Amino acid sequence: MSEILCRPPVAADKDRWAELFRGYMTFYDVPPEEAVVERVWAWLFDPDHEIEGLVAELEGRIVGLAHYQPMARTLGANEVGYLSDLFTDPNVRGRGIGRALIDATLEASCHRGWPLLRWLTQEFNYAGRRLYDTYAPRSDFIVYVTKTAPETDPDSG
Repeated sequence: MSEILCRPPVAADKDRWAELFRGYMTFYDVPPEEAVVERVWAWLFDPDHEIEGLVAELEGRIVGLAHYQPMARTLGANEVGYLSDLFTDPNVRGRGIGRALIDATLEASCHRGWPLLRWLTQEFNYAGRRLYDTYAPRSDFIVYVTKTAPETDPDSG
């Protein structure tokens, strides 16, 4: 089995990363607007922005992405990690890419001193949930999302 390499993205990864990010947006029924793609890409290279990213390489090709960030946790008066986005190329699913990206994000979280990593998924993401269930039991929390301004998309995050 080929080794999966997870690493931060570099400028040369932009086209393939963008293709995967558009796939992620489409999966969650979010229009893949180029302005959004460009902004998220810029965030990944802005040292003052909290979003960080990883790409997964398999046989020299980028086949997955993950984005994560710190999240304040008031009950512990600390920061925890939040895995914002995780997506793998549908053509190579089942080869451990999602697991490699989660493991790499957990490692990054540990290096940052975050005592835990949280993430959300939608009910219909059955394939993803099978993987996520191997890390921890499903939370009993219910998420509420409400619109705060006309330009805010409550389903995007």
